[in-house]
Amino acid sequence: MALAVPPFERFYEAHKDEVLSFLRKRVGRERADDLFQETFLRALRAYDRLEHGEHLRAWVLTIASRLVIDGARRERPQGELLEEPAVVDRRPAYEELAPLTDGLPPKERAAVVLRYGYDLGYDEIGAALGSTEQAARQAASAGVRRLRKEKRQR
Repeated sequence: MALAVPPFERFYEAHKDEVLSFLRKRVGRERADDLFQETFLRALRAYDRLEHGEHLRAWVLTIASRLVIDGARRERPQGELLEEPAVVDRRPAYEELAPLTDGLPPKERAAVVLRYGYDLGYDEIGAALGSTEQAARQAASAGVRRLRKEKRQR
């Protein structure tokens, strides 16, 4: 049985701190505020189309992740690699995956980060990506294979 979609205000209160923390770790404080607002603006626009209240955390973190990816693509000069700033404190697992997965196609990157960074199940990943559990499993597997191949080529 699918969970009912909570009112947007309750959804926002439940997830705002984690989304802001995620964004600050990825892009810094200055850009995080703008991306935070854009994340919840996009979530609000799509909220009335949600069919159930399951996997809302994964859904909103996927929106935030895609905004980070889109921003990095717009800012990255072609052919140059961005250097990750040195971080003194211990980063969460999904942060450690970011530099490794930047070159993956968006769906594979999201599947790898959600699986190995957030430890979500394939059913949750599929829901967050708007696909099936099998498609999520295939995207994560393809992403890992691509990463292994790149590592061997170095």
